Amino acid sequence: MSPLLYYALPALGSYVMLSFFFLRRPRLLHTPWVPAFHARLGAHRGGSGERLENTMEAMENSMAQRADLLELDCHLTRDGVVVVSHDKNLFRQTGVNRDVGSLNFEDLPLLKEELEVYFSPGHFAHGADRHMVRLEDLFRRFPRMPMSVEVKERNEELIHKIAGLVRHYDRSEITIWASEKSSIMKKCKAANPEMPTSFTLSRGFWVLLFYYLGLLPFISIPEKFLICFLPTIINRTYFPFSRSGLNQLAAVVAKWLIMRKSLIQHLQQRGVQVVFWCLNEESDFEAAFNLGATGVITDYPTALRCYLDSRGPPALAS
Repeated sequence: MSPLLYYALPALGSYVMLSFFFLRRPRLLHTPWVPAFHARLGAHRGGSGERLENTMEAMENSMAQRADLLELDCHLTRDGVVVVSHDKNLFRQTGVNRDVGSLNFEDLPLLKEELEVYFSPGHFAHGADRHMVRLEDLFRRFPRMPMSVEVKERNEELIHKIAGLVRHYDRSEITIWASEKSSIMKKCKAANPEMPTSFTLSRGFWVLLFYYLGLLPFISIPEKFLICFLPTIINRTYFPFSRSGLNQLAAVVAKWLIMRKSLIQHLQQRGVQVVFWCLNEESDFEAAFNLGATGVITDYPTALRCYLDSRGPPALAS
């Protein structure tokens, strides 16, 4: 045996043993964050499978099902109002081919009478309420309801107005910054660093890489939420690519990479809540909670509430 291998192999073995040991016992190295709430039942776009998405009626319906979290996206109108809308362009929701930012809030069109549920293709939601709502209206109506607010655009005015509203209504601890892009998240954190953050796509990639390299137990994790799609929905209700073959490949690869109970347990023990979206079938609820997820985001809060009630209270984290 060469001198290099003589020293390298024991060192590598010791590293693997330490990594495995602290992966299962992260609290020996890190003090877990104590959350202000636990997001077991999250309502996607306010519960867009049971009422028209992002309307006050949808939010009220989710509240009736004892939702723990409202998941929202926000844009800015021409007159500077933060409005709750998934899309920047209004055509899908209203039939009017205008951007939210090109209209004043009072001029926003009504939603269509029915909208297809994105994660349940072929299913449609209806509702009596067709009005878009301001983020401030939701903060006033549900002052202590946790919400995840996703910012899709690098719009500093929008970011600072959201941050200001959160401060004004004293809800920094229960309002989550969410964005897929790290460049946007950096601006969000600067605007209100007291709000908990969720992982961006690139940060999620790095966590997976650190996990497989054995480095995850030794790095700091500032994020408080991992809000991630469940790989089993790819090519069933979620189609990230236009080609079926790519979706099939993505489903296999993502399932192998992400659905690791030891990874989820490690994050949970460090105070990171793992929430899977957007799950609309009981088999997916079961898969998520069997992995150890904190919660699920769904378009159908009534179905998830029935499932949770039948399952009983969550087990206490060790």
